[in-house]
Amino acid sequence: MTHNNSSRRLSRRSLLQAGAATLGAAAFPMPAIAQAKPFAGVTLRGASFQHRFFTLLQNYIPEFEAQTGMKVDLQLSAFPVYNQQANLELSSGGSAFDFVNVTFILAARWVAAGLLANLDEFTSDPNLTPAEWNPKDFVEGAQVPYRDAKGATYGYSWEGGAMVMGLSRMDLMEKKGLKIPKTFAELQQVCAELNGTDNVNGIVSFQLHHWCLPPYIQGFGGNIFRNPPADIMPALNSPQAVQAVEFYSNLLKNYAPKGVLTYTEDQARQALLTGRSNIFIHSSAWITPILMSSESKVKETSRVVRMPAGPVNDFPAANSQGLGIPKNARNKKAAWEFIKWAVSPEISMRLVKEHGHSSVCRRSVIESEEYRRLNTVNGQDLGALYLEVLGLPAKGQNYMAYRTVKEFPIVGDVLNKAFEQVATGQLAAGPAMNAAQEQAIANLRRAGTTL
Repeated sequence: MTHNNSSRRLSRRSLLQAGAATLGAAAFPMPAIAQAKPFAGVTLRGASFQHRFFTLLQNYIPEFEAQTGMKVDLQLSAFPVYNQQANLELSSGGSAFDFVNVTFILAARWVAAGLLANLDEFTSDPNLTPAEWNPKDFVEGAQVPYRDAKGATYGYSWEGGAMVMGLSRMDLMEKKGLKIPKTFAELQQVCAELNGTDNVNGIVSFQLHHWCLPPYIQGFGGNIFRNPPADIMPALNSPQAVQAVEFYSNLLKNYAPKGVLTYTEDQARQALLTGRSNIFIHSSAWITPILMSSESKVKETSRVVRMPAGPVNDFPAANSQGLGIPKNARNKKAAWEFIKWAVSPEISMRLVKEHGHSSVCRRSVIESEEYRRLNTVNGQDLGALYLEVLGLPAKGQNYMAYRTVKEFPIVGDVLNKAFEQVATGQLAAGPAMNAAQEQAIANLRRAGTTL
């Protein structure tokens, strides 16, 4: 009798607890992923090069791990080291990584060789990707490198690079009656007239010449290849390319700090932030700190605008970096869960609001009122400028195609060395680019390219 009464009391108590739990779940629903923890026990291994995006993302990864049950092992290394390691791992069919950064200059090579998983298989499955994640929300220009010829997607962009021009000493320019340069000729004039004033250099740049130089080559009407991606015969010794090398090397030789050819991005950025150099043309993430960073000494005298246009074309460089899944990854669904989370609208907006990281690639975030409020400084809508430049390669001619063909890394290395020969006075532009053309063709053929 006592046993039966006890059983009835336990039964009633259990029912009351179950009812309370049901009411609680209805009132405060947990995300489905948190309820199920579908990846408990999984260790997800990923790799990329060191970047502020991943440094910031690591602050949120514990939340992701708690929601999914998986552990994330993210390996970060220097840019050239990562590219070499990842290229070797993917090319050899390895399965050490579940997700990787699809480096912009290697994207076409990896996609063409079938080294990455088709992400459309994940976005098209409503059980894996909710409709509100919306793959079409990514800025079109940022997604171009991660598609194959049929339009299949092999990466989603986490970082956009939109080449803009920062001017740190508008006060000195105004005293001299100089306006913001809008053409190559005006750029040369402003650099010449301001250089040396109050010990300020006219311009600063950094050592990745195959990023900084091509907009000048294209601006004068040339290109790195004859007609990429269809025709990848190098075009390094065209009259337009020679003219561009002469123009850009003269800017650096005459108006930049000594040693600029070996400057890192950080050194160039510091020269701009302190006002020691007036002009720096690079991706927006490196330029906008003159207006937004607490380190900036020139917030009140700075402007950020489109880079000057050439006499033939107005082609400011734009690129992106993306996350993808190796074809032989062991944990593809878990990897997609991570990518889906890392480039979600929610995480993108948190990076913007909590850390001022504005170079995200979600259009809905960039066009939001919150983003505009945070990225409008001294009346300058930096978000609108970033979105405009980032989207240009997807409008009309994809002028960034030269950088996404798999042959570019080989030709880019040759271009870097040739430019340094000209900028240091070892060779004139014509002979240097003739030699570069021959070297690029030889290196491509040695690598098995048919020209």
